[in-house]
Amino acid sequence: MTVLQKHQLYGGPWLAAMIGAEAITGPTIAQACATGARTVASAAAEVDAAGEHTVLAVTADRCSNGAHVYYPNPQGPGGMGDKEDIVMDSFGHDPWAKNSMIQTAENVAAEAGITRERQDECTLVRYQQYQQALASDGAFQKRYMLLPFEVKDASGRKTVATVLNDEGIFATTKDGLAALKPVMPGGTVTFGSQTHPADGNCGMIVTSRDRAKAMSKDASVEVQLVLLRPGACEEGFMAMATVPAAKSALEAAGVGLKDLKAIKTHNPFAVNDVYLAEALDLKIDGFNNYGSSLVYGHPQGPRG
Repeated sequence: MTVLQKHQLYGGPWLAAMIGAEAITGPTIAQACATGARTVASAAAEVDAAGEHTVLAVTADRCSNGAHVYYPNPQGPGGMGDKEDIVMDSFGHDPWAKNSMIQTAENVAAEAGITRERQDECTLVRYQQYQQALASDGAFQKRYMLLPFEVKDASGRKTVATVLNDEGIFATTKDGLAALKPVMPGGTVTFGSQTHPADGNCGMIVTSRDRAKAMSKDASVEVQLVLLRPGACEEGFMAMATVPAAKSALEAAGVGLKDLKAIKTHNPFAVNDVYLAEALDLKIDGFNNYGSSLVYGHPQGPRG
């Protein structure tokens, strides 16, 4: 998890106890939007080291209502401390690059000549792809999502809400997107062409090939983590970083784009996908089938 939550210190053993595995625990990993990918990679490294070993990699983040933190500062005026809104202050200011997340998207849009119209087109395509996940009474989603489920209060006994499907989804049309104003003066990114703070939990069992076949409902389907490669770009141009990361990973794995049957990206801004598509010569509707975080929100860790 990335976003500070109450009782986070006990995250691993608390989760283990709730699923009936009181004797185990594990580390808590945080790497901003890459938390999910890093968590799975760490689980895989543990399996490689231990052999016949099984790890449950779980990510859980709550961006819609992040903690408001107070830091004591005895040297402050009158002993006043410093405060921080974990989610919005982090999204709004990178202490190294000195800009906000949305400014990185605007930087890339300006550098690469990505217009407002192209961002809107990408957003509309992603929304239409998400509708495919809802087809046939949500047949695709039901393969991976535990719905509906009940949300309990702190005691764990009283149900305070029932979640029936993804929440925070905005009906998206071409005219609706065109009517939105840019978030930043003179900018290109609107509230339609960026994601929104969301909540989510997800998990993946990582284990050896033999044990995976024994545990699987369908042993003919095999998913293997080949490698994880980071990528860097110019300071303040976050939306470009997926390109060097993807190229590095493909080269190291000896895999070409033509070999890929599905491509998934995390796209906090439509700019990210437009830039990736141009750099790798992809069609916008050729990846992120069934939608993406641009549509259903951004709960940090579960974006793996």
